Amino acid sequence: MIEKFQTLLSEVINPESSSNIALDEIQSEYPFTPKSININGHKYSYIDEGKGNPILMVHGNFTWSFFYRRLIKAFSKKYRVIAPDNIGCGLSDKPQNYEYHLENHIDNLETLILRLNLQRITLVVHDWGGPIGLGCAIRHQHRFVRFIILNTAAYIPEKVPWFFHFLRVPILSEFLIRNANIDTGGYGGFSSRQFLAPEVVQGMRLPYNSYENRIAIHRFIADIPLSPEDFSFEIMLQIECGLWIFRDRPIAIIWGMQDKNFAPESNLLRWRSTYPQAKFQEIDYAGHYLLEDAPVTIARYIQAFLIETDLFED
Repeated sequence: MIEKFQTLLSEVINPESSSNIALDEIQSEYPFTPKSININGHKYSYIDEGKGNPILMVHGNFTWSFFYRRLIKAFSKKYRVIAPDNIGCGLSDKPQNYEYHLENHIDNLETLILRLNLQRITLVVHDWGGPIGLGCAIRHQHRFVRFIILNTAAYIPEKVPWFFHFLRVPILSEFLIRNANIDTGGYGGFSSRQFLAPEVVQGMRLPYNSYENRIAIHRFIADIPLSPEDFSFEIMLQIECGLWIFRDRPIAIIWGMQDKNFAPESNLLRWRSTYPQAKFQEIDYAGHYLLEDAPVTIARYIQAFLIETDLFED
């Protein structure tokens, strides 16, 4: 009965469930040629621009490598910038019968790093990219030299906003996320603080243009580890316990202080305790999508951080 109800909703709200993604529509914002590798029969797409020591940028939920487009343009002039799309996101395959769990996303990122044989990595993470990227770094600590952390958590959350609980209600969550397509354009509780230009909204939503293509968005929320009974609780706890490994590495933590998803009053305190050596940059007017709110400010801060810590790479 539930499956029939969901199918009916899908047909009503997505009468033409197209999976075609036309990159030419967003070429001015995203002028990159994606590459891909095959992981267990699934296409794992990534951007690979520039030459030099690698900067690996890992996105979170409701976004894809498009989120890092400005940083890719800015830093690929001196570095090799790599920005993957997690399975189910962006230009990667979106299988309908797949275990969309944290550990699998870490495994996929690990596969990319090993196949490209990346060394001396600067890791940039945001949202779910935090536990995915840092979880992978803990496995291969010798490959990572420094970290840039943007509005994320890589530990068991003490609490999450009420709307996450709301979006985890069975059937209702399926309807709101996969059928009604809430928030993939950067609105509501997940929003940028600034008005997003139409071409940016189009870019955000482009890979999530059908019920089938929004499966990972739904599964990411369902995978938030809130209690020991949740599937990814143990792996998140392992990541949390392993974060201390990087207390000897340069770390920059840049935070949009208007974030409704990752409240700064609790999360920044946690990061300060975890990484007392980190350099913190608080951006008062930025929200969760801080790269949309303050791209120039953040790019300049990252550039200064990279220049200051370049000696650490040699």
